[in-house]
Parts: sequence; C-alpha cells; structure tokens
Amino acid sequence: MADLAKIVEEVSKLSAIELSDLVKKIEEKFGVSAAMPVMAASTGAGVGEEAKEEKSTFNVELKSAGGTKIAVIKVLREALGMGLADAKGVADAAPKVVKEGMDKAAAEELKTKLEAAGATVELK
Repeated sequence: MADLAKIVEEVSKLSAIELSDLVKKIEEKFGVSAAMPVMAASTGAGVGEEAKEEKSTFNVELKSAGGTKIAVIKVLREALGMGLADAKGVADAAPKVVKEGMDKAAAEELKTKLEAAGATVELK
C-alpha cells in the first residue's frame, strides 16, 4: 500500500503530456486500452437523443383547439373517423392525445391539418 501511495504521488506531479505518454506506455506494456467502452462512455443525454432520433411511432397531442373549434372538430371527425360528439369532446378536453402510435408521416399530416384548422398541436 505504501508503494501505491508513492506511485500516485509521483503521477500527480506529471504534466498532461507526460501523463499521456505514461498511459500510452502502460497500454503498450500490458496490451490494454484506457479508452472507455462505448456504452459506458455514453451520457444520459446522449442516450436520450439517440432514442429520439430512432423513434418510429408518435402520439399527436391537441394542446388547444384555438379560436376556430368548429374547424378543428371537423378535422378530427374526418381524419380519425370520430362522431360529432366524440370529436367535440376531444376538442373540449384539450390538452389531450388524439391519436397514439402513428408513424411519422401520418402524425405530421394530422398535425398539419389540425394546425391549418387553427389548433395548437404537438408530436410526442
């Protein structure tokens, strides 16, 4: 243990360049690598970003029906095959997820139609 403390003390006195050289020599001597495995090196933010990029299904959430609620109700009825009462209930209940598990293209299309009718929409 005393020997390890001496080694640590000596290493702490090295410059960054000297530390880099030391690491290279240890890697060569023992046939190891100081590089962290890719999965261990990933941060939580990196993993989250990858998950967002690979996302294949989306939920369309109606944040607000806006000032033209009737137009939004018409789009909901037409796009989702809802009855008048159901579509009005969804528009009145905003913020509410109106459709889950859609592929990106269909979700974007529904979002565009709802926004054109005056609604505020978010894809999740």
